[in-house]
Amino acid sequence: MMTKIWKPTGLAMAAVAATAAVALMVPSAMAQRDPAYEAARAAGQVGEQPDGYLGYASSPTPAVRAIVDDINIKRKAAYTSGAPAGSTVEQFAFVTGCNLIAKTRPGEKYMAPDRSWKTRDASPPVRDSRCP
Repeated sequence: MMTKIWKPTGLAMAAVAATAAVALMVPSAMAQRDPAYEAARAAGQVGEQPDGYLGYASSPTPAVRAIVDDINIKRKAAYTSGAPAGSTVEQFAFVTGCNLIAKTRPGEKYMAPDRSWKTRDASPPVRDSRCP
């Protein structure tokens, strides 16, 4: 079975990018309030993925897994309710993931397009070529 690869059109990307900021605010604001999440992020245990969800850059503890699962459930709900007409939840999550990776700070982990975990330095992160 062949998987269809999403190729964004200019109009679709513009619509998704314009509304991605809304999805960024909800999950990020919730996560920022949790000191355990901040500690896991600062320790490089978790990081942003291109699909718009958090991932594990190292083997998580049960507590870190619970935090990430909770955040990802909330992100999925935000993507589902915020996806603009003419785009899918996955497209919306992808554009949001592009933005979240761009907003990582030096020392934080993110997943590169080749699926390897990188640690952000002072230079821009390596992002998918389809990112707006």
